[in-house]
Amino acid sequence: MNEVLEYLKSCGTFYLATSEDGQAHVRPFGAVCEFEGKLYFVTNNQKKVYQQMKKNGKVEICGMHKGTWIRVEGEVKEDTRREARVSMMHDNEAALSSMYTVDDNLMTVFYYEHGTASIYSFTSDPKVIEL
Repeated sequence: MNEVLEYLKSCGTFYLATSEDGQAHVRPFGAVCEFEGKLYFVTNNQKKVYQQMKKNGKVEICGMHKGTWIRVEGEVKEDTRREARVSMMHDNEAALSSMYTVDDNLMTVFYYEHGTASIYSFTSDPKVIEL
């Protein structure tokens, strides 16, 4: 799990794909953290991506770093606990503090309830990590 977390952090920007009415939607993200052994990311609960994940938690993240790339597929679930938001803010304060506060009723976090991360390169077999 730490390898997946560090890889996504090294990407800087990674992309999250959701689906709505059979149409894929992809957008950039940049903040992740580990909380209670799970991979978390953050969004605003007023955005379409939030509604899409609430309706269909099957998502995929993709990012690239130094000629390799990662795909994290699985199902995500919202965590409404304040402690989870505090952990996200603590790990990503520089990026998030201009957009959110822990108690602003906008910042929300999702975690991979279960999933698989695969790290690929052009020169070796994929490395597969269960979340």
